[in-house]
Amino acid sequence: MMENKHLKENRFVELRALEDGNMVLEGYALTFENPATHNGYTEVIDRGALANTDMSDVCMKYNHEDTYMILARTRNNSLQLKVDDVGLWFRAELIDTTSNVDVYKSVQSRLIDKCSFAFTVDREEYDYDTDTRRILSIDKLFDVSVVDVPFYDDTMVVARSKDSFIKEKEQKQAQEVEFNKKKLNLLLSL
Repeated sequence: MMENKHLKENRFVELRALEDGNMVLEGYALTFENPATHNGYTEVIDRGALANTDMSDVCMKYNHEDTYMILARTRNNSLQLKVDDVGLWFRAELIDTTSNVDVYKSVQSRLIDKCSFAFTVDREEYDYDTDTRRILSIDKLFDVSVVDVPFYDDTMVVARSKDSFIKEKEQKQAQEVEFNKKKLNLLLSL
């Protein structure tokens, strides 16, 4: 097992744009247990790799570029991150800037449909027989990025509109109300 907390790395995943009045991007910046192989080298993100990760100030960028304007950020809640069974899900609401509109339209038209993440490793293992690196623990997450060319092909991003988001939310709430009515009727019949 090797440890290297100082080497910042980037990995790529899929994304999509969802249509509504606002420019919203959603997707997975990373997925667990999905090997990515490039030039004979394989890397896997362990299911528990984000358990202790510092995600206190994560930016959304385009191709990890520090020279490109930040698209969204956790610090102002325009970027939301959630670890689930699949990996690291994100939702970014972009403000109306020229660069954000360009990125949003590129995602919406599927010119850009993948994501990446920049991070430092806390713990990792190597299997030298298969040339596989397993990332066991990520120390810090610096950014999630929409990218042209990903390292991990199983990431995604979509563009989403506020109207479609509100409709989905209303449908989900109506389904929950209906479920609770049925549950109450069953309890009353006992």
